[in-house]
Amino acid sequence: MSNTIDFRLIRQLWMFLAVAEEQHYGRAAKRLNMSQPPLTEQIKVLEQSLKLQLFHRSRQGTQLSPAGAAILPAVRQFAGQVEQLERVIREVAAGQSGVLHVGAITSAMLDTVPSVLEALKRAHPHLTVFVREIDSAEAVPALETGELDLAFVRVDGEVGGGIATMPLAEDRLAVALPRDHPLAAQTKVRLQSLANEQLVMSSRKVSPVYFDLLTSVCRAHGLTPRVTHEVRSVTSQIAYVGCGQGVALVPASIRKLAPENVVVRPLKEKVMVVTAALLWNTRRHHPMVDEAVSWLENSRKKKAPRETGLN
Repeated sequence: MSNTIDFRLIRQLWMFLAVAEEQHYGRAAKRLNMSQPPLTEQIKVLEQSLKLQLFHRSRQGTQLSPAGAAILPAVRQFAGQVEQLERVIREVAAGQSGVLHVGAITSAMLDTVPSVLEALKRAHPHLTVFVREIDSAEAVPALETGELDLAFVRVDGEVGGGIATMPLAEDRLAVALPRDHPLAAQTKVRLQSLANEQLVMSSRKVSPVYFDLLTSVCRAHGLTPRVTHEVRSVTSQIAYVGCGQGVALVPASIRKLAPENVVVRPLKEKVMVVTAALLWNTRRHHPMVDEAVSWLENSRKKKAPRETGLN
């Protein structure tokens, strides 16, 4: 891999994107604040460099070639990343106090993350925060490389390797059932009574620790789980149950999001599961991470113990 940045290629890709979106060299040149002949020449140079024909020109206008259409999504993504970089540089140069990259499972973005970021923004009005949705399994690699500063995911127990964890929410395990299921009439359901049921589970690829925890809980109570579907989130589990694809072990608080054709019944066995945790890399110092951790620790001390759940 080259250690130098080819700024000419970056500029040419920007030109390619303009022509592809405008489908007209004249309009693209105007958008780029340049004349048309140099734009046309630079596109030809780019095509020669890539050994690809990127456009077809005709009286009807300028159309992307199959090769041009193939690279367009990647060029758009690249352009977006460059714009984000430029925005961060401008904000930092203007005196912003810092940049924080946060990854979170969907439910944490709805529940835990907003209050943390609100507190940080109150203390640091010029803080720039980028939030993106991730699966639990993505958290540790992204924290190790520095791609993320904080991760709000579903992890139970220590991770190791310099990654610190703080449990944020736990909930009692329950079972989601179709409303017309015979077990739906019970106020509490035994795990063993699910022996003949098809289970919809949160995918092991998404959260290996959580998946292994649930299967071990099942086996400890005499149930060999028959997993027929592995999905990406607890809300997806509920959706599959609603479509008659089986039953699902879920946090009890998910009942507030269940549709009318799905009921959530607590298990007779009292099994508590961590439904969300904060992860950060102790080997990478970031003042905003320290503040977020401190704020969450203080918030946990102030709150009385209660059962909460994230999906």
